[in-house]
Amino acid sequence: MAEQDDGVGLLRAFGRQLKLLRERAGLSRAQLGARLGYGEDLIASVELGRRIPRPELIDRADHELNAAGVLIAMKDEVARARYPAFFRDAAKLEAEAVELQSYDTHVVNGLLQTEEYMRALLAMRRPLLEESVIEQRVAARLARQELFAARISPLMSFVMEESVLLRRLGGAAVMRGQLEQILLVGQRRNVEAQVMPLDREDNAGIDGGFTLFTRKGGEQVGYMETQGHSTLVTDREEVRALASRHGIIRAQALTPRESLAYVEKLLGEL
Repeated sequence: MAEQDDGVGLLRAFGRQLKLLRERAGLSRAQLGARLGYGEDLIASVELGRRIPRPELIDRADHELNAAGVLIAMKDEVARARYPAFFRDAAKLEAEAVELQSYDTHVVNGLLQTEEYMRALLAMRRPLLEESVIEQRVAARLARQELFAARISPLMSFVMEESVLLRRLGGAAVMRGQLEQILLVGQRRNVEAQVMPLDREDNAGIDGGFTLFTRKGGEQVGYMETQGHSTLVTDREEVRALASRHGIIRAQALTPRESLAYVEKLLGEL
């Protein structure tokens, strides 16, 4: 249960603080929501720790409730709390990256996932995740995808095993939407999506999936995760090996054009 409670406690603490300040101001949830431009249900969800408040909501609430910066002081921690502990360092690297390269072997990369696919994956977790945790994880993954809307979006290379696309996780309808999403994102100028065919007799990615983040200035950091645990790779030689491996993987996979054509073919078969 520790993984489920991680981050949830901080959000509940923020919610209790918001409620105390609201009640001190003599406002109902509906009245505060009206002042902030949000619905009563959303205010209730934030106070109960079920929703992750957006930064602008925190700023407005602090001002409207004369909180003197109390809520604003919690803003960075609230933003980090939306991610599970093992992913928080990677989330920061991802947000700062000028280039991102990934190789995925089991499921579609989180940056490419549809909301329906996310929910299907999270519902499969064992032990079962609480509904509040699922909602937070979904919100966090969707927030990560704001990278695509950034004025200067990083260069991204996604290579995925063919088996990732063949698994109908969540059912045919969910997978159909996921394949459509890959096609849509794969057509962006800064994105290259590739498929590693199952019939390849040589696969440099046999050791498993990983991600490489390149920061402004050229520094690279590797990231790997499995079973709720993660590893950041900062040793220069190890990072160099990962970068070399990813280059070979890309060369062994279908080209981006061939890959998107293959995704279209799979769509036609669903």
